[in-house]
Amino acid sequence: MDASALQYRLTDQERSIFESQGFLQIENALRPDQVTMLTKITDGLHERHLAAGKPADTAMFWPNFLPEDRAFLDLVDYPPILPKVWGILGWNISIYHAHLIVTPPSGRQRSTATFGWHQDSGRVNFDLPTPRPRLSIKVGYFLSDVSEEGRGNFWVVPGSHVAENLDVPDGRGQPEGAVPVLAKPGTAVIFDRRLWHAASPNWSEITRKVLFYGYGYRWIKPKDEMTLSDFWDESDPIRRQLLGWGTGANGFYSPASEDVPLRGWLAEHSPDEVGAEKHAER
Repeated sequence: MDASALQYRLTDQERSIFESQGFLQIENALRPDQVTMLTKITDGLHERHLAAGKPADTAMFWPNFLPEDRAFLDLVDYPPILPKVWGILGWNISIYHAHLIVTPPSGRQRSTATFGWHQDSGRVNFDLPTPRPRLSIKVGYFLSDVSEEGRGNFWVVPGSHVAENLDVPDGRGQPEGAVPVLAKPGTAVIFDRRLWHAASPNWSEITRKVLFYGYGYRWIKPKDEMTLSDFWDESDPIRRQLLGWGTGANGFYSPASEDVPLRGWLAEHSPDEVGAEKHAER
């Protein structure tokens, strides 16, 4: 990784927004040419989805999409965003979950039905005592224009990442304080897994396309099949770490230097982000 990535480190203002709201929007994270390229690749996957007989008016949820194209893989350690990820979670991180969503126009009339509000990570929210830890974050790269409500936006309740429960209406309407996330093409949205959020129907004529990358601590078990080991040999050390490589099972709990090259890189280029804790304990 080039040291020029340090210009994108999480700022104090960004940290304040993320900690208070539970999410952070980075406009123009992707260049227009990147949006065009990634959209073309995504459209190709959607065409395969439809050719397989899937209905054209329902959302396509494609997990483990990173191996489908090099351009997807290149966002794993994308310089304008990765420094913000390690600024939130630290250096002992990897990709544990990734999914691509295409939400075509539903063709349905707008309704007031309550969305499926939830926090990410399933049983984590029941098995762990409160207050529950952050554990992971997601980065959503928006390829389509969802700068207006009604385009299949995902909704959030800002600040709800510190709430263990959410008062959700029974059938009609949304929770108090709920808002749609409005984003232009190329925007990246980083959000805490504890943030209460929900998908919404696409009542527009625009097809919504988003790439989601889930980053968590290396000792978290992958949520998808994550067939990324084929890329280990050709990747540089930091990308290899992010793709889930380790020296062995215990290397995810008590990492040695070779397990976490991101830590060594930060120790050289940005030591204030490393901290004073021991790096390797076997």
